[in-house]
Amino acid sequence: QIQLEGSGGDVVQPGGSLRLSCVSSTSTVDAWTVTWFRQAPGKEREGVACIQSGGKNVFYADSLKDRFTISRDDSKNAVYLQMNNLKPEDTGLYYCAARLLCRLTDTSDIGFWGQGTQVTVSS
Repeated sequence: QIQLEGSGGDVVQPGGSLRLSCVSSTSTVDAWTVTWFRQAPGKEREGVACIQSGGKNVFYADSLKDRFTISRDDSKNAVYLQMNNLKPEDTGLYYCAARLLCRLTDTSDIGFWGQGTQVTVSS
């Protein structure tokens, strides 16, 4: 059983940066691929980025790859999402999930969902 906790969300102005964390307090995550998702009010869930076990392979939503960076530190059981040059349309609830495959659109292989952290980009 893995319990994932998301944190780092905040209210920021457009152009600002945030680093989100997804941390497991109950078990190691090194064997798992982790995907970050987000959901804006009134919109469908969107896959943001994923990072495979070992960290060698990462994958991003095309529209976000120039501004977002996913990374992991397995010694801390943590996966991070660095978000730069934030825009109002990045507003939403961000949450992570531990899964088997690195993908953004299919959730059938997800083993554990994490708690979300709210990101609000507003002037």
